[in-house]
Amino acid sequence: MSESRELGRALHGWRDRITPATVGLPAGGVRRAAGLRREELAQLAGLSVDYITRLEQSRATSPSVQVLSAPARALRLSAAEREYLFLLAGQPVAGPGQVSAHIPPGVRRLLDQLEGSPLSVYDAAWNLILWNPLCAALFGDGSALRGRERNIVWRHFAGLSSRVSHTPEQEARFEAAVVADLRAATARYSADSGLRSLIKDLRDVSTEFARLWDTGIVGVHESDTKTVHHPDVGTFTFDCDVLNAPGSDLRIVVYTAAPGSDTADRLRLLNVIGTQVMTEDSTTG
Repeated sequence: MSESRELGRALHGWRDRITPATVGLPAGGVRRAAGLRREELAQLAGLSVDYITRLEQSRATSPSVQVLSAPARALRLSAAEREYLFLLAGQPVAGPGQVSAHIPPGVRRLLDQLEGSPLSVYDAAWNLILWNPLCAALFGDGSALRGRERNIVWRHFAGLSSRVSHTPEQEARFEAAVVADLRAATARYSADSGLRSLIKDLRDVSTEFARLWDTGIVGVHESDTKTVHHPDVGTFTFDCDVLNAPGSDLRIVVYTAAPGSDTADRLRLLNVIGTQVMTEDSTTG
């Protein structure tokens, strides 16, 4: 059996073992198999149904690392399974000197327990790699973003649109922390060409980033408040915390509201409305 046919067989097998309930989807009537349908995997991965079909039927040529990472996360593959997927698709597996987007299964299960709070997950370079439905309803669907649009540091310093507003003090703390994060990432992932390219382009697009980078500023993420402006539901004031996943450089950004607050009431409304009022030009910040 060729590697391309084996890729399709492996994807189909991984899809069959994941039930809709495991990933927070409704069962949806009579099902021929207990696993995920292709359209459900496509929804979770942010890919088209046609592309998932072509992957499974060995008709997709040279799928990129980014494309492969999406179904790997949606299917909750282990590190070994993810490596096998990449090998079958002819893509190199991220080495010790490269930023990884792998989310360990235990971390995924932990995130599932926080479905009542908007949350998003970033890699060591602050690329958005995972978000829950409530986060999508609050900020916009991350699957609509491409390339650098998914990088929170690029969005900030390049002046891309955001639903988050900062006070000058909050902005200074945020900038110091993320610049320090990228400096640490370049030391740890010295072989990652994408990360080096990001730093170069940030220096070119923003004199402020270049200034902060050159000063060697050091900042850390502390609990802070975030003001988020939703075009339909109104203004939210959240407590925002950045958590680090044990054994990885993943960063989990969680937004919570004080019980009984106006933000908590709006969040319940947003949870009911869901993504039907989303726009496609926003992301987390």
